[in-house]
Amino acid sequence: RAGRVTVDGRAAKDAGMQVCGETDDIRLDGRALYYKAVRHVMLNKPSGVLTAARDKKQKTVMDLLPPMYAAMGAMPAGRLDKDTEGLLVITSDGQLAHRIISPKHEVGKVYYARLDGELTDEDVAALEAGIHIRDADGEFDARPAQIDRDGGDAAYIRVTEGKYHQVKRMIAAVGGTVTALKRLRLGGLWLDKTLAPGEFRELTGGLAALVLQHVGRQDKFVAVGDVGVDEVVQQRPFQTCAHVLIHPEAGTRQLDAPVVVDQTQTLAQVN
Repeated sequence: RAGRVTVDGRAAKDAGMQVCGETDDIRLDGRALYYKAVRHVMLNKPSGVLTAARDKKQKTVMDLLPPMYAAMGAMPAGRLDKDTEGLLVITSDGQLAHRIISPKHEVGKVYYARLDGELTDEDVAALEAGIHIRDADGEFDARPAQIDRDGGDAAYIRVTEGKYHQVKRMIAAVGGTVTALKRLRLGGLWLDKTLAPGEFRELTGGLAALVLQHVGRQDKFVAVGDVGVDEVVQQRPFQTCAHVLIHPEAGTRQLDAPVVVDQTQTLAQVN
C-alpha cells in the first residue's frame, strides 16, 4: 500500500493482484524481481563427472550448477557416461524430461566419436541397418543409426535411443573401440559452441522446445561441425503476439516485451 511494489511501472496496492513473474516488470523499491516457475539448463558436461543428482563420493553434474536448480527439483534429462562430454539438458519440467528419455518419442542424439580405427563401408551399413548387440552388459537390437564418417578415425553418429553405453557397444559390435565421445545435439537443439566444458546456460522455453523438434525424423546431418545454437532456427517466419513469440517448428515462448522480429532472425537472436 505504500507504493514500494510496482508492476509494469504502476504501484501495486491490491494484494490480490494477478501477475506473471516471467513477463511482468515487477519491482520492489525500484529493484527488479524475476521468477521462473520452470527452468531448463544446457550444460556442456565435462569428462569425469557423473550424470546424477547427487553422489557421496564423486562430483555430479548438479554440483556444477548453483544450488537453486536442485532446490527447484531440476534433474538431468537422460544421462551421459562419466567419460562422455557434451550436451546435457537439466530441467525442472518432469514432462519434458520424460519425453527426452522415453524411447517411444525417438528423440535423436548426435555424438562425435573418436575411434581406434576406420569404419568400413560394411561397418556403416551394419550400423545403419540396426545391429544386434550381445555382450557382457546384455543383448538387444539397436535401432538403425545414421553414420557420417569424418576422416579415418572419427564419425558423427545419430541414434534415437539411449541404452547403457550404447554408442560404445555399437562400435564394439563391428570390431572397433570408441576412444572419446561427445554429444553435440539432442533433438533439434545443438550444444552451444561457446560453452567450455563445465559451463552452462539457461534455455528459454522456445529453445527447450527445440529438443523435441526432430522427434522421430531421420533428418540428414547439416554442417554438423559448424552449427551452433544460434544457427539452429533460421530463414523461417516468426510471428509475435503480445508477449509470446510463435515459431512454426519450435513452438512458443514468453518474451519480456513485444518485439518486431525480422523473418531472417534466429530464435537465439531474440533471446
